[in-house]
Amino acid sequence: MTTERAGRCLCGDIRYRLTADPIVARICWCRDCQHLSSNGTVNVLVPSAAIELSGTPAEFGSTADSGNGVRRRFCARCGSHLFADSTGRLGLTVVRVGTLDEASSVRPGANIWSASAPAWACLDPALERVEAQPSPPKPPPPSPSPSQQTP
Repeated sequence: MTTERAGRCLCGDIRYRLTADPIVARICWCRDCQHLSSNGTVNVLVPSAAIELSGTPAEFGSTADSGNGVRRRFCARCGSHLFADSTGRLGLTVVRVGTLDEASSVRPGANIWSASAPAWACLDPALERVEAQPSPPKPPPPSPSPSQQTP
């Protein structure tokens, strides 16, 4: 069963709802994420179509260390970074966990780009550690149609 999650920017001008469970949750230590947060960022990856958005985020595009094009979306009023879309993950969107109303509803399973983490970073040894860009996650299988479900 899918757990719906909601979130917003700091000022509340942009609100969103996730209608699918995250595919993966990770802490990212790439230099772009460090520039955004002065630390690693905790993110979930969700199907882009599962985000219901209220408000219009501003956008900034750049090329990541992976070589992928990235479109970052944020609130133009308060500056909260909310989403990122990558040419390397078409159909999937990164959602910043700190913007969820219930950030504890997800738990990261890995540190990615850990080779870029500063020497003072606290990397949980219980989490998987990926030195750079991880392989794309496999999307969840589609839900069976009502005619394919067994009683």
